[in-house]
Amino acid sequence: MSDSTPAAPVVLDLWCDLECPDCHRALSDVRALRARYGDRVEVRLRHFPLDKHKHAYAAAQAAEEAAAQGEGWPYAEAVLARTADLARTGEPLLLEVARARGLDAEEFDTALIDGRHLLIVDADQAEGRAIGVTGTPTYVIGEERLDGGRSQDGLRERIEEILDRTLAGQG
Repeated sequence: MSDSTPAAPVVLDLWCDLECPDCHRALSDVRALRARYGDRVEVRLRHFPLDKHKHAYAAAQAAEEAAAQGEGWPYAEAVLARTADLARTGEPLLLEVARARGLDAEEFDTALIDGRHLLIVDADQAEGRAIGVTGTPTYVIGEERLDGGRSQDGLRERIEEILDRTLAGQG
């Protein structure tokens, strides 16, 4: 391995419910982390729809359809920016956001009907439960899990400490 080969990015899994107001508030942290670390950190959206949010499961499937159409994170962020609207209107909002982002809304509608992304959402949820995720947002970096559903106070600083330590260990 030559010195010019960049290290693989550190993976930060964000376990998220796209109808969750706490996940909506976490967006500013995600944006700040992206701005600070750039391509040294890969933020991965992991689905953990909560039973108390009746449209979260459909939103997770819609986010997977957006990813299939090349717009995973931008679509998820657009939905998270409108959690209150999603709670009120449900699937019509998911299609509206798809159209606003220039995606194929008919394909979204079909995907929600045929359930083509159910396995991905179910697998994420099962993996989340297996590693102890109980609420959203939850951040996982390596073996370290931070629960933002309880409190987001100081959370970004704790994530940055873990990322700085992990990135320093790569060098």
